[in-house]
Amino acid sequence: MKTKQLIVSFFFFVMSLCAIAQSGAAKFAYVDTDYILSQIPEYKAAQSELDKTSVQWQKEIEVKYSEIDKLYKAYQADAILLTDDMKKKRENEIVNKEKEVKDLQKARFGVDGELFKKRQELVKPIQDKVYNAIKIVAEKAGIGFILDKSGQVSILYANIKYDKSDDVLVYLGYKK
Repeated sequence: MKTKQLIVSFFFFVMSLCAIAQSGAAKFAYVDTDYILSQIPEYKAAQSELDKTSVQWQKEIEVKYSEIDKLYKAYQADAILLTDDMKKKRENEIVNKEKEVKDLQKARFGVDGELFKKRQELVKPIQDKVYNAIKIVAEKAGIGFILDKSGQVSILYANIKYDKSDDVLVYLGYKK
């Protein structure tokens, strides 16, 4: 239901933009922020660092899960020989280690985890710089609206003459 409302709202938004454009009150342009960001060396470096950190943390978690798997297999092999107290102790050890790994995984990769914070620290300043440049380019060109064709707003047709991605890169100093 919400998807249908979103589509209808988007349709009316586009129709109102078209009406404004026909009246000559506003100009439209679009940018491709994925393209812009891919042209910025600092962004590539930040993404590379995030990827490297993510892979390192994932390997660390996989090692811990492997250790838990070994503990579980050893427990299964020894279960016949263990007393009830020893079984309970080993089961608790396995359960506690699983909880520790899940907590670590959540701390590293969760919604407000370390990777999210690191991404905010490394990528957000670059994104803010790009969005400020988009605003300045739009204001200088007298553009009323700039759409992002790389995001969730889909563009069914886009005339290349309205692509302002390279203008944003020029303003940022990454292209001449």
